[in-house]
Amino acid sequence: MGSLLRELFSLLLLQVSMWSSDSFSVIGPTEPIVAMLGSDTVLPCRVNPPMSLENMELRWFRAQFSDAVLVYRNRAEQLGEQLVDYKGRTEMVKDYITEGRVAVRIHSLRVSDNGIYKCFFKKDTDFEEAILELRVIGLGSGPFISMVGPEDTGIRLKCTGKGWFPQPDILCKDAKGVKISPLSEVETQDDDGLYQMEVSLIVRDSSNRDVSCSMKNPFFGQEQEETISIPEPFFPRTSPWKIAFVLTFIILGIFVGTAVFLAWKGQQKNKKLQEVKEEKEKECKDKENFQKELERRKELYKHDWKKSKLYADWRKEQFIPVDVTLDQKTAHHNLHVSEDRKQVSIQSQDESEDIFSVLGQNCFSQGRHYWEVEVNLEDEVGPGARWALGVCSDTVKREGWFVESPEKNFWVVSYKDGEFRIPILKEQQGGKSQDSHCLSPRCLPKKIGVFLDWEEGDVSFYNMVDGSHIYSFSRIKFCGTLCPYFSLQGSGTSVTICSEKHPDSSPKTPETHLTNCDTDVLQEANSLLPSQEVKC
Repeated sequence: MGSLLRELFSLLLLQVSMWSSDSFSVIGPTEPIVAMLGSDTVLPCRVNPPMSLENMELRWFRAQFSDAVLVYRNRAEQLGEQLVDYKGRTEMVKDYITEGRVAVRIHSLRVSDNGIYKCFFKKDTDFEEAILELRVIGLGSGPFISMVGPEDTGIRLKCTGKGWFPQPDILCKDAKGVKISPLSEVETQDDDGLYQMEVSLIVRDSSNRDVSCSMKNPFFGQEQEETISIPEPFFPRTSPWKIAFVLTFIILGIFVGTAVFLAWKGQQKNKKLQEVKEEKEKECKDKENFQKELERRKELYKHDWKKSKLYADWRKEQFIPVDVTLDQKTAHHNLHVSEDRKQVSIQSQDESEDIFSVLGQNCFSQGRHYWEVEVNLEDEVGPGARWALGVCSDTVKREGWFVESPEKNFWVVSYKDGEFRIPILKEQQGGKSQDSHCLSPRCLPKKIGVFLDWEEGDVSFYNMVDGSHIYSFSRIKFCGTLCPYFSLQGSGTSVTICSEKHPDSSPKTPETHLTNCDTDVLQEANSLLPSQEVKC
């Protein structure tokens, strides 16, 4: 009986250990996130302990679970579950998703975005959530102080402001800094949820003719203030002076109205020129700031470029460009190599499943090198159309049907039946067979950059149209000599090697090296796929 209890206790401890090993917690910001109305902001969350979130379900929502701001599942955003108010205004920031840190970026903040959010992470049957608070603030116009007229042995003033969020704190003071209690305070909200304020007060002491009105955002702390100086004759005295006050007020009103009209008329003449001048100055300043930020980021990238799989154009500067040409002697008899040895296509297609391949004439046993390839699929291609490109050892077997996998010293990416894949070997009963790992790039690449770092054991592939990272074979122990590799199957397929040219002297953003099939597109960060270690 005691032995049975000990075995049950050990089994229970093992189960608890298994449960605790899969457990995690979700952590959000401890302080409210403050952002300006109309700007962009991010709502970050992370897991502890750090782990990859690529295969989890991630959800940011408001009060109800179904009020989804953004849903990420099956490695993609699920737009069908998103609230209408957030469609087209959100994106997922997943630069560090493999380290357990993600965020949602919300564009063009509105008043309705203010409030509580929850981030919900689910892995298998385990799930956790964290609470975040977003405070949207809007600094409106005003305050504006105006004299309404004499009232109750004093002067009635009105202080107004509009376009504030949340409701601002209002303070009226005299020249000595003493608070003046308002006679009335009215706040309204427009269709966008912004507050419009109107405060009325009466000043009776003619010795305190300078009156100030301030409006302050309670969260952001920014304050705006205006002061008005009331002429001493405006204060009512005895009844005979009321007529004089009214006449003076009318005359002053006519004078002020005339002065305002003349000023407005003069301003209209120069308004367009001033707007053009300000727009040009802002444009120049934005360009200067952008260039400084670009130079700063590039400098940081140069110090630690090996750890980043981003910015294909900047990565080029660390590699030697290779003007790859095809080796006609290594081409399958069903392939046609162009006269300049830059393009290969299917010459004739038989019914066999053989792989038609050709090697590049340039081979490498050291150093860092890169070249770019444009893949072409005609509008009408035959069934089974396929291509693959990358590098391979100069000693691999390429007759008949063979396996293009890292285990056979092939490091390639391939395309078949509308899908982008990484060929691998699959264990089966009685031997091995070829299989593939499906990739999910943002779009099927038309031009691919191949980056070979022989000493570091790294072969990386980039979409050179939008600069995004496709896949990397890392920590490989190369043996012997590596050659550029290309293979085709099915009619209507061809591959063209881009000829490297010298970059021109005109400025570009970001800096690029031009090839004969380049498209200038600003590069964006893309999440990295897992690397592989392959031995010779």
